[in-house]
Amino acid sequence: MTLSPQLIRLRPAPHTRTKVLSYSLKVEPKAHFLNWQQDPHGNWLARVVFQDKVTEFSVTVDLIADFAAFNAFDFFVAPEAESWPFEYEPALAEDLKPFRRAEKLTPRFSAYLDRSRATAPIR
Repeated sequence: MTLSPQLIRLRPAPHTRTKVLSYSLKVEPKAHFLNWQQDPHGNWLARVVFQDKVTEFSVTVDLIADFAAFNAFDFFVAPEAESWPFEYEPALAEDLKPFRRAEKLTPRFSAYLDRSRATAPIR
């Protein structure tokens, strides 16, 4: 069968906290072209194009990472954000618009929320 180009997103981003000591990506069958790209968020993706018809497709990642404990709550809160609700400054609010936009609920997800609310314990 012919396999279209594949995007493989199995490589840690360079901006992660965890230090990557070793990384390798093995794609089978061996007759392929592999190009590394970065998406707009700085995440790595491998674009793999196969030259011939294939009978198998296999991806193997070997990774050695240096996991170190860190305090996830070791940060400062800006004074203007110490109480809720708060407003972002106009320039930052504009930059954050795509991440703050609420999508319309689908009927299936809306039904799920209704069921969750009906069975949630009252506090």
